[in-house]
Amino acid sequence: MAAAAAISLSFHFRFRPPFPSPRTPTRHAPFSLFSPSLLAPCRLRVAPGRPSPSPWRPDVRARAGSTIGAPPALVRPGGAVETDRLPSDVRDRAMEAVDHFGGRVTIGDVASRAGLQLAQAERALQALAADTEGFLEVSEDGEVLYVFPKDYRAKLAGKSFRMRVEPLVDKAKQVGAYLVRVSFGTALIASIVLVYTTIIAILSSSSTSSSTSSDEDGRGRRRRSYGSTIIIPTDMFWYLDADYYRRRRVENENGMNFIESVFSFVFGDGDPNDGLEEKRWKMIGQYISSNGGVVTAEELAPFLDVPPPSEESKDDESFVLPVLLRFQGHPEIDEQGNILYRFPSLQRTASSKSGRSREYVGTKWSAMFSGVEKYLEEKPWKFSKANATEKAMVAGLGGLNLFGVIILGNLLKQMTVTPGGLISFAAQLYPLLQIYAGSFFAIPLFRWFLLRKTNNGIKKRNKAREQRAQELVSPDSSLRRKLLSARDMAERKVITPEEIVYTTEKDLLEQDYEVKEWERRFKELESE
Repeated sequence: MAAAAAISLSFHFRFRPPFPSPRTPTRHAPFSLFSPSLLAPCRLRVAPGRPSPSPWRPDVRARAGSTIGAPPALVRPGGAVETDRLPSDVRDRAMEAVDHFGGRVTIGDVASRAGLQLAQAERALQALAADTEGFLEVSEDGEVLYVFPKDYRAKLAGKSFRMRVEPLVDKAKQVGAYLVRVSFGTALIASIVLVYTTIIAILSSSSTSSSTSSDEDGRGRRRRSYGSTIIIPTDMFWYLDADYYRRRRVENENGMNFIESVFSFVFGDGDPNDGLEEKRWKMIGQYISSNGGVVTAEELAPFLDVPPPSEESKDDESFVLPVLLRFQGHPEIDEQGNILYRFPSLQRTASSKSGRSREYVGTKWSAMFSGVEKYLEEKPWKFSKANATEKAMVAGLGGLNLFGVIILGNLLKQMTVTPGGLISFAAQLYPLLQIYAGSFFAIPLFRWFLLRKTNNGIKKRNKAREQRAQELVSPDSSLRRKLLSARDMAERKVITPEEIVYTTEKDLLEQDYEVKEWERRFKELESE
């Protein structure tokens, strides 16, 4: 007992550096036990026979001792905020996953929920834990969990200057983007006013004094006429809304205002599939995790860019490779010779939510996904969200501007005297007026042809994914056996609090580890 009492126990955690260099993947988390009764330390592998973890999985080493120091902390070199080194989308998606699982997660939980690569998820968890006083838990078979306090977001916001500034930067970007839209629309009004005012000035300068007075009256009437028809300059400040890009995602039954419709007619309304890749990987990660980490290629096909089902593409499963690389999966062969894909990191979770059962194939698979997207659907591009009346008005004013620019060009060529004042100003801007008037129709025409080709490709991809999803609703006998085999091989390991053997939240003395219990557990691991 005296010898046993002299045994000390400490844990050492080695974390991945922010920018790791390539190296040989780490083996399973090893334990080193030093005992006076042994001549040499005995190194044991936790959970032998399981697939090798990710190259950056932390090593957990334990050794016994009677003097126990403070538990290892997550070191922040130089006091820097580690989270600020992460891309904003990676940080936000990781935090959303942490919130979803209640603040206690594995790397696989975050990777599957957020659609991140395993290395990205691990780096994000390490940075968040370092900055928010999170701590680690280690299960008896060497699995590492990250646990965060309930107020970790507030703690992070208090430390990270970048997180406090980002909302202001985003707001400034939205305002800048909307000002560009407003500028392009108001440029149409300004161009029409300048062109036709200059035309009137040129015609007036070549008339007699009496006719000049008459023309000036007519010019005034025309100016008032244009002003009464186009009331946009007075309405511009009413429509100047910095939240345009957020509002434009909600369809407005009454259409959009004129300033918006001008830009929409010429340049469109942005990519309708913005964030599609993020959505794709979230759907794939959550599907794999919910099905115990073992799936077939047919189950992944509805979320990927795949060819339509045919005899030629029946045996081609190369489209699965990006999924294997992202979530570090590998193929396995079942007893019937079917190729299945296992993702070990997505099989270990801290969530107690039940996974899919063996019966969820065929029509029950469809019922299980009731109300949920069964395949990844891309949205077709629209030429413009403006309604028919708004587009007709914009096209009409654009045509009026183009006609005026042509007339103005002919008048400037026929002038024999050097113009001055407004006419001189218009003559200097004439090349820009030509470019604006021409691009006002050239750009939409080019977009129209481009969108036809783009939408044809989107339609084909959506149809192919829909057909692949339909195969899962009504599988043939061979596919059904393959799906059932995947369910049989599924293994969803839920790490419960009872399995935790160490946590950095407490001092080791408080955790009441007995030497005999450690020796018993190590002997059990060695005998496996």
